[in-house]
Amino acid sequence: MRKKPTLCFIGNLIGRNPGFITTQGEILSDLFEKDGFEVVSASSNLNPVIRLFDVLRTIVGNARKIDILIIDVFSGRAFMLAEFASLLGKVFRIPSVLVLRGGNLPEFTEEHRSRVCRVLARADSLVAPSTFLSAEMSPFGMTAEVIPNSIPIDGYSYRHRNVVSPSLIWMRSFHEIYNPHLALDAFALVKKEHREATLVMAGVDKGLEESVKTKADEMGLAESVRFPGFLDLSGKNEEFSKADIYLNTNRIDNMPVSVVEACAMGLPVVATNVGGLPYLLTHGETGLLVDSEDAEQMADAVLQLLSDPDLSERLSRNGRKLAERSSWKQVRKDWEHLFDRILDRKGLTESESSGKALVGDRR
Repeated sequence: MRKKPTLCFIGNLIGRNPGFITTQGEILSDLFEKDGFEVVSASSNLNPVIRLFDVLRTIVGNARKIDILIIDVFSGRAFMLAEFASLLGKVFRIPSVLVLRGGNLPEFTEEHRSRVCRVLARADSLVAPSTFLSAEMSPFGMTAEVIPNSIPIDGYSYRHRNVVSPSLIWMRSFHEIYNPHLALDAFALVKKEHREATLVMAGVDKGLEESVKTKADEMGLAESVRFPGFLDLSGKNEEFSKADIYLNTNRIDNMPVSVVEACAMGLPVVATNVGGLPYLLTHGETGLLVDSEDAEQMADAVLQLLSDPDLSERLSRNGRKLAERSSWKQVRKDWEHLFDRILDRKGLTESESSGKALVGDRR
């Protein structure tokens, strides 16, 4: 029986700091370590320059014992981490898995095609958490295996909803790409029909929280909108158990874990039809999809859920089934199959190289 490989997870692991959102790199790293794998990871340092040096130091210092590098690939300045880490992987002949992250990666690849393709070509395997990113990268000659993001499914309290109340929740960072103002605009329209409606807007501030609070006050909604801040798992269970409908207002998205979390807890989801959302959700079956920037459509979808118990029940039930596909039990199997294939290829390559050397010695 093959020994469990030593894994090295590389990425922006800043969720290890209080008040920052936990990333999938951290989640996978911790889950594999809990299951008996030897794991090293980098970096959680908040300074991007120090974080890069921490990544390089970690790979160099552990190169002899690392069996597989798992490197998160984000667009923008964060791409540099994958660039340098994958190069070191090649230098030390460590098999690497590059995991495509972020809904903006296809656009970034279009702008920096030669650079991105050069880096991704170093991978022994490419992984995408959604069929969206896999499909979007295909025109660049990239073939990525789909392994969903993992959530601790048993940690989410499921409540089956066959009748919903106008208790809405939105949970993302207060940033332009998550478009929190759209949630407020849609809520205002819902409140015209249901005066008892409430909205919770949770998440870390990335520059827009004060403007959203000011807007809520100016619209006369301050008494109906609550801002609890960042939610850990306990906080999510508490807030989501009180709500009945989840709003996702993103302008760009890949496979949002927050949407899967809402599904896991049985909340019908209304989401903008952008990026990976139509790959994740089936309209009318696991969620309701609306046009981006369209507050009226989003409000109408909420009102439809409030008036149609059969629809709410179907989305609640099917959403939980969707979330269960991201359980660690299933996701671990996918990763272990990938690791086996990589190590089998590595063993074959080393055997071939050794054979060639022996032939050369006989000459």
